[in-house]
Amino acid sequence: MPRTSQQIQEWIAPHLPEAEFVVVGVVDGEPLPDESDFDGAIVGGSEFGVYDDTDWMQPLRAFLDRCREIRKPVFGICFGHQIMADVYGGRAEKVEVGNVVGARPFNYGGDSVDAYVWHQDQVTSIPDSARVTGSAGHCPVGALDYDFPARSVQFHPEYKAHHLRDLFTRGREVLLSATEADDGMSSVSAAIVPDDIAALQAVELFRGTYVPEQ
Repeated sequence: MPRTSQQIQEWIAPHLPEAEFVVVGVVDGEPLPDESDFDGAIVGGSEFGVYDDTDWMQPLRAFLDRCREIRKPVFGICFGHQIMADVYGGRAEKVEVGNVVGARPFNYGGDSVDAYVWHQDQVTSIPDSARVTGSAGHCPVGALDYDFPARSVQFHPEYKAHHLRDLFTRGREVLLSATEADDGMSSVSAAIVPDDIAALQAVELFRGTYVPEQ
């Protein structure tokens, strides 16, 4: 199982023990499931941006459109958050704030919580079908709820502190400047990130108890 997929499953599975998980390697050209073969989907992160418009993104876009049409629940994380917004009528792009990495505070679910982040792109235009449910000064559109069974977050609820420490160690002066890596490492050490962040919101989707605000 790819590492990111395993992290996502380890995050959500304790809260959704009845679920069976199937990983689809969309980037590798694996076909997405027919509508009768799944009950819901989680779209995770990617090193690509929605503007890269790679070959594998077209089937994913069509899949997300079809999920909206037939009201199959979808939860998006980071790139998943961005491509959902893009498909559903908004926009995501690289923003001037640059790399946002480490642990950062968000107003989410009515509370101020720390969450792990690693991104340059952000949602900059909100679909008409969505409302902002999470935000921060460094990320105004930190989470979205849709008027159909779909939710998404810019942060990474599946990450653990050791995941980011490993990324900062390996990515220092490769993916990040030394300052970015060191500041990110310090933020992770200082933060208190709930293990179950966003899990309730995802579970509501997949159990069919999510009721969009009108």
